[in-house]
Amino acid sequence: MSPADRDLARLLPHRGAMCLLDAIDSASPESITCRASSHRAADHPLRVNGRLPALVAVEYAAQAMAAHGGLQAAPGAAVAPGLLVAVRDLQLHAETLDGLAEDLEIRATRIAAGPGGLVYAFTVSAGAHPIAEGRATVALAGGGIQSKA
Repeated sequence: MSPADRDLARLLPHRGAMCLLDAIDSASPESITCRASSHRAADHPLRVNGRLPALVAVEYAAQAMAAHGGLQAAPGAAVAPGLLVAVRDLQLHAETLDGLAEDLEIRATRIAAGPGGLVYAFTVSAGAHPIAEGRATVALAGGGIQSKA
């Protein structure tokens, strides 16, 4: 993967502190693995009463899915904005993220795709410890992305 493919600012609609991911570790046409350390930041924008609820792992996963979609777009093609419309089978294995010493590893695997949306399975872990897992449905505006293939 080239350094340009790792440019998260180009791949995500989020800016500043809301860009939660640090790097894309690997990507294929079906999946992506990202890394993040922002869960330890005292000024994390999603903290509530000084804590970062484990439910925020879903946002980390959604950003990994958005990055994956951006990587799948043909060069120069506009990527249709996605909207997270459903999360199913969510399992949280922690109460908060802020106390985790390890970086988060976020994996998202596309399990279904259609003209109007995508379904991903995702896992978020810290070291060998699972933090969250589930499935997410993303609706695509304007009929989807222009695929490289």
